[in-house]
Amino acid sequence: MNLKTLLLAATLPAALCAAPANAKIIDQSEAGFTVAHTAQVAATPEDVWKMLKMPQKWWSKEHSWSGDAANFWLDSQAGGCFCEKLPGTGPDGTTGQGSVQHARILFAKPKELLRLSGAFGPLQGEALTGTLTIQIKETPTGAALRFDYVVGGYMRFKPAEIAPVVDKVIGEQLIGLARALGGSLPPTRDEKAATEEAGEKPAKGEKATDKAEAKDAEKPDTGLDDAMADLLADPAKPDPKAKDEPEPEPD
Repeated sequence: MNLKTLLLAATLPAALCAAPANAKIIDQSEAGFTVAHTAQVAATPEDVWKMLKMPQKWWSKEHSWSGDAANFWLDSQAGGCFCEKLPGTGPDGTTGQGSVQHARILFAKPKELLRLSGAFGPLQGEALTGTLTIQIKETPTGAALRFDYVVGGYMRFKPAEIAPVVDKVIGEQLIGLARALGGSLPPTRDEKAATEEAGEKPAKGEKATDKAEAKDAEKPDTGLDDAMADLLADPAKPDPKAKDEPEPEPD
């Protein structure tokens, strides 16, 4: 798998690579970038967790080194490997067995969060750190899913060129996971109504669009659907603005 493979995958027809519920490059600089993808499925968090541990059923074979998704495996414990077998034949005609580590597990909380560290595909050959956080949250209709992939460090690619490609590749994996679980769900009528009710009514003489635009300008653009807002609260993510409170003096 190389950059050409990634570029080809990124330009597949929409029918083959339909976008998840929400997808976006939410941050980018010369030091790296962050992409986020969200979707909802009619599967319980327990079923999602079980499927996550079987990448051979949802991670794209187009983004493998062997060309066969059956060679993937994942050990879902901290320190475990998301790896791939590389069957092959040596120059002397004997059968050999190679392997590649796509990522290692940093954090595993069943039915809630799986975090992996790994620079996928051609990024592996660069001096990069890639962190993929997969969050799961129970919903009335099943589960909400979010993929965050944060990449940083030195690389010979230009971030502005490689970030959109990686964004599409990560999105493809969420699509594969959703399909393996029965397919993504569109927003429900109740979710749409809740989103509309959450908005403030415009003042007399003020257009609703003007009010909405002003409200949007006040909050940061995270590229996330409102239905996924609860997934922003990641207990494992520290607040860089938080300060230690002084300890009370003894009486």
